Amino acid sequence: MKAITRREFMITGSILAGAAVTCLVPGSGVLPTSKAHAAAVDFPEGKCGDEKNMEKRVLVAYASKYGSTGGVADAIGKELCSKDVAADTVLIKNANNISSYQGVIIGGAVYMGKWISEAADFVKQNKDTLCKVPVAYFLVGMTLARHPEKRTEVLSYMDPILKAVPEIKPVGIGTFAGAMDYNNLSWINKKIMKSKGSPEGDFRDWNAIRSWAGGLASRLV
Repeated sequence: MKAITRREFMITGSILAGAAVTCLVPGSGVLPTSKAHAAAVDFPEGKCGDEKNMEKRVLVAYASKYGSTGGVADAIGKELCSKDVAADTVLIKNANNISSYQGVIIGGAVYMGKWISEAADFVKQNKDTLCKVPVAYFLVGMTLARHPEKRTEVLSYMDPILKAVPEIKPVGIGTFAGAMDYNNLSWINKKIMKSKGSPEGDFRDWNAIRSWAGGLASRLV
């Protein structure tokens, strides 16, 4: 697990403290809507492939904070379909009937140096089912956008869940750079990300994402 540095702690604390003072609407005690709330984010869900082919169907379940991971999950599902593997791509909160799938891919954003808790909790809560089928994980974060050489460090973000649920042996773990649109962030999170020097833009390598997904097809069904 990546520990937050003293500098990051001080910067974040200063921003939050400043926000508490400067962002309040005089006399109201609430944050102004135009500054406090982010733009609407699209979280893609869908099905592809032969719905009747239940012998080769994979679940792609993901958790995303700002939408970047959703695009990756969608690309993974479509690539599996191109390999004659039907795929259902859904937000983790909408995943059900997990035991009906022949394989499961679980993805999540990296947030504050950790795999997003919604993804980790999903694995823990469904471990009895997941340990009976092939499972793969993927992570999406901005660390690789700034430092492509830190793939080993990013992989270490999976250590807590690998240790917590050792009975699940993933057939693959994918690590991908994400995308950052400051318009999707709340005012406070925008300030935090800017203070850390997080670049704005789409850094997702679609060829790498599709290649990883395509290589998994035969291992999942």
